[in-house]
Amino acid sequence: MPVVRFPALMKFYVDNQSEFPVTGDTVAELIDNVVARYPTLKPHLFEPGGKLRRHFNIFVNGEHIRELNGLDTPLKDEDKVILMVSAAGG
Repeated sequence: MPVVRFPALMKFYVDNQSEFPVTGDTVAELIDNVVARYPTLKPHLFEPGGKLRRHFNIFVNGEHIRELNGLDTPLKDEDKVILMVSAAGG
């Protein structure tokens, strides 16, 4: 089962876990399953129209999903999916 990793700022919404296994054949399914398990996370991940918020970067085994097949990127049991929040400032 793929493992999803959350940034420290978002651990509050997933029972203070930094990573845990989640089922999903694609990145989209995995995210849907995470949100089904932790519904309070949804407004932090998705815009009101259902699109993933821009400030989230998703990596599968260290590779950004935009370099793969986006949310349709297939997953294998041994994959690591990292949700990373973009930081800005100066």
